[in-house]
Amino acid sequence: MSRAQVKKTMTIMKNQCMPKNGVTNEKVGKIEQGVFLEDHDVMCYIACVYKFAQVVKNDRLDKDLIWKQIDILYPVEIREPVKKSVAKCILLQTNYDDGCEGIFRAAKCLYDDNPDNFIFP
Repeated sequence: MSRAQVKKTMTIMKNQCMPKNGVTNEKVGKIEQGVFLEDHDVMCYIACVYKFAQVVKNDRLDKDLIWKQIDILYPVEIREPVKKSVAKCILLQTNYDDGCEGIFRAAKCLYDDNPDNFIFP
């Protein structure tokens, strides 16, 4: 899939998760550009998107599930750099008891580590 196709697929998840978590596009519309608001609803929205993408297990991002989705969905040229970022950032979430915050911190790390290849609806 192209980056645009991945993003379009993820928009379905966005449309499901925004009302579930009481967030607006003003709060979550610029995550892909690195705007991560320190708001618990935003944190849970991010977790919700990843749950819909089937990469969360026991309220934590799961490296094997993420890698599987990367292989299926992501353009070939960005698969390895994204996997490298995932390996680097995935453990961050274990520093937080709250699953939403842990996933939020890992997602922010993914952006910070490789903003050019970060895809989020």
